[in-house]
Amino acid sequence: MSIALTVAGSDSGGGAGIQADLKTFATLGVHGTSVITCLTAQNPTGVVGVQAAEPRMVRKQLEAVFSELRPQAIKTGMLFSCEIIREVAAFLAGTKKLPPLIVDPVMVATSGARLLKPDAIAALEHELLPRATLLTPNVPEAEALTGLSIREPEDLRTAARMLRARHGCAVLVKGGHLADARNAVDLFYDGRTELLLSAPFVGGLSTHGTGCTYSAAVAAFCAQGCGLPEAVRRAKAFITQAIARSRRVAGHWVLGF
Repeated sequence: MSIALTVAGSDSGGGAGIQADLKTFATLGVHGTSVITCLTAQNPTGVVGVQAAEPRMVRKQLEAVFSELRPQAIKTGMLFSCEIIREVAAFLAGTKKLPPLIVDPVMVATSGARLLKPDAIAALEHELLPRATLLTPNVPEAEALTGLSIREPEDLRTAARMLRARHGCAVLVKGGHLADARNAVDLFYDGRTELLLSAPFVGGLSTHGTGCTYSAAVAAFCAQGCGLPEAVRRAKAFITQAIARSRRVAGHWVLGF
């Protein structure tokens, strides 16, 4: 089996974070490994507590995984602090033949809880993104990283090109937060290939964990040997299906795998 690694926070509600990533890897036939950056106390209604891991423990997890279960692709999610970002970036900088690195810049939970400290954004941009293969911001994250106001699909294109020029990696701007959208539109740009990915918008659902699942799916397909544009196409189809198959658990919507 191919191996993928997720470096992210734990979601005690099981809908996002490490738990969503590992479910995605397993569904797509990839062996999932994990480095837990934070414990969160959360459920579908919100985050009530965050406890960050010690940076040295983050590094020990990375060393343990790479020594015996070297991944063919990596995704990062909730990194939370400058110290954790720097530890992850330093480890990856010393890694020979770094596999595709998918960076999901998790900043704020769906409920509004902050999952990245404000002073950690610069560390993310200057220390981790130079090593990224793909950056996958949603609309609020893309606005925070670019300073743009993103209101329509053409704005996704502008943001993707700006982020590509600034950081040198491919960019997938996810447009699920666009107001009054009939379709869930995402824009991928890698400097040569541009993809406008569209699927019918599924209304009436609280789609907690979609960003984690989407980026984890990209990582899984990369681990299996797909080129990046194809991995993104397949991941879009996967997350669209997962949203359409959402189920009720104790009165809350969860993605269907």
